[in-house]
Amino acid sequence: MKIMIIGASRGLGRAFVEGLCSAGDTVIGVSRRRPNDLMLPDTIALDWIEADFGDPLKAAQQIEQQSPPEFDVLIYNLGVWEETAFSDAYNFLDDTDASIVEMVNINIVGAILLLKRLIPRLLNSAQPRLILTGSTSGLRQSGRPEVTFGASKFALTGIGDALRESFRKDGLGVTCLQLGYLNTEDSLSVPLTEAARRGGGEFVPVHDVVTVVRALLDLSGASYVRELVLPAIQDERF
Repeated sequence: MKIMIIGASRGLGRAFVEGLCSAGDTVIGVSRRRPNDLMLPDTIALDWIEADFGDPLKAAQQIEQQSPPEFDVLIYNLGVWEETAFSDAYNFLDDTDASIVEMVNINIVGAILLLKRLIPRLLNSAQPRLILTGSTSGLRQSGRPEVTFGASKFALTGIGDALRESFRKDGLGVTCLQLGYLNTEDSLSVPLTEAARRGGGEFVPVHDVVTVVRALLDLSGASYVRELVLPAIQDERF
């Protein structure tokens, strides 16, 4: 299996790089800079593409030029949020116009431009899979006030819905992961029991997300998971 991961250098993306593949697989990471301390066995091939979605068109073109002609799984795990998001200091009216435009360009425009270029290569696979990392903030009545971030994650779900219908006849399985607050401080090298204790049940360990995605990739070509909501067990919004 050959997997491409957009937004792969740290946090959940890095966990995908280090945790999804088996012996003989290839993983292609995409980020602004390639990390130099990834933990992967020699039996897994690793390639990297450096691209900055601060300029979404340039990034999409760079990735297109350096991507292989065929791969089996594309995980789009990119997204930025407001500087004071998820804190009591957040106030929509304080967001600058420039920051709003930048978030929309990275989170929405960049996604559309890149997917337009990569889906033809994904469809060369016998069992193509597209996984979009959304957020519970993008769900209706999410209980979160962050306007631009919530709107961009809501848009990502819409992108997934449209792509699913556009390429259903080609067998493209499109899954939207709606993830709650994540514990990205503890990497896969930290034992799951320890990572699960951080935050007293208010954060989802990246280990759990990797486990879920690995299960999605083990499905046959006859089925797929349309949407999966994965909040922390103490998240009172859900």
